[in-house]
Amino acid sequence: MLYFRNVVYRTVVAALFAAMLCAAQSDKSEPAFVSDPQIAAALRRISAPRIQANIEKLVSFGTRSTISAQDAESIAAGRGIGAAREWIRSEFERYSKDCGGCLEVKTDSFREEPAERIPKATEITNVYAVLKGTDAANAKRMVLVTGHYDSRNTDMSDVKGDAPGANDDGSGTAVSLECARVLSQMKFPATIVFLTVAGEEQGLNGSKHFAQMVKEKMAKDQRWDLEAVLNNDIVGGDKSAEQDRSVVRVFSEGVPAAATEQDIRRIRGLGGESDSGSRELARYIADVGRAYDAGVKPMLVFRLDRFLRGGDHYSFNQQGFAAVRFTEFREEFHHQHQNVRTENGVEYGDVLKFVDYDYVARVARLNAATLASLASAPAPPSNVRILTKDLENDTTLTWEASPGGLATEYEVLWRATTSPEWEHKQKVGNASRTTLKLSKDNVIFGVRAVDHAGRCSLPVVPIPER
Repeated sequence: MLYFRNVVYRTVVAALFAAMLCAAQSDKSEPAFVSDPQIAAALRRISAPRIQANIEKLVSFGTRSTISAQDAESIAAGRGIGAAREWIRSEFERYSKDCGGCLEVKTDSFREEPAERIPKATEITNVYAVLKGTDAANAKRMVLVTGHYDSRNTDMSDVKGDAPGANDDGSGTAVSLECARVLSQMKFPATIVFLTVAGEEQGLNGSKHFAQMVKEKMAKDQRWDLEAVLNNDIVGGDKSAEQDRSVVRVFSEGVPAAATEQDIRRIRGLGGESDSGSRELARYIADVGRAYDAGVKPMLVFRLDRFLRGGDHYSFNQQGFAAVRFTEFREEFHHQHQNVRTENGVEYGDVLKFVDYDYVARVARLNAATLASLASAPAPPSNVRILTKDLENDTTLTWEASPGGLATEYEVLWRATTSPEWEHKQKVGNASRTTLKLSKDNVIFGVRAVDHAGRCSLPVVPIPER
């Protein structure tokens, strides 16, 4: 009996000690994300009534079908996608005037030839505003928020019937506009782009063209470096009984769409299927959600998009950019891609009455906090490597300094291979090499740059160096 009691006692003490040690390690190593009081103050300026007014204005154009009217008479009458385009441009220009000309307002127009959803050659125009970074060494770094301003009803070829598009995607367009209005009152070392695209419902035409343009500019003159894309599509918080207005889904690709066969072989060999740039961006958004009270929490969905569906972020993924999609928790399909009508007591159509403007404002706050955090932080470290020449249980990581000169130190992150988010961190100072008493066989590592105020870059997962 005494032996049994001693065994029980030792077991309980060991369990308590293990629990205390585990808790201490968790408290010490939690990858905390530092909030910025200026960013927090900016989030409070995001206005649900302004968002409501913007969505109502978008709906007032009747239809915003990509193949609807764009002639001068229709624009003057305030109907069709041409009128919507001109209004969006005027809004960006108004925000620029309010900040003393801080925004460069631009259009990206191109001719789309006839295709399955485009019966005749059509001009498609993306409208965007650029808040250029104030630091010469970091201004080429860009983060981007987008939503599509085109809409549709049941029949894609119907250009005369109303297609309100209040939620899909007046809500996402309103997020881009409101982020531009609020963040243009601030200054950031890196550049923020506020984009609205057309042609999404025809086949991601606008985003595809813009992503290709960015890729070409990066290759040609090295003055653009797109680090992150936030796509907002259907973030209206449809007022269905089953809606969860406390969360917003964040979709991210696993194996990158732009990965080469060599890349895919390496990813498979290392177990890196969940460590694309887009996946790291999603984890960053989760950190932002914990650091700032946006009123809505990101729900990470490790999938490119809704099941067998797509959106504008994929156009950027195809060009090799980190890009994610924000979408409300539960979509109501009676209110998407439907003519406005009532049948058997069921209301169809994407109309204003189903949009929760407070929810859209909360999603806008999460977007704005992410954009501002990325644009304030250092660039990620480059050429991050994990040394594999020797068989050993320690792990040595090396990297090159974060470009732009903002970083003052670096942190190593790690997590179990089965964990969806980073679990631990270790500060390593202003170094370019470190060795940890951890086996690379058992965890996944990442390295991020940190500035003097604790602002963190996106993490970079190392690749092997023999």
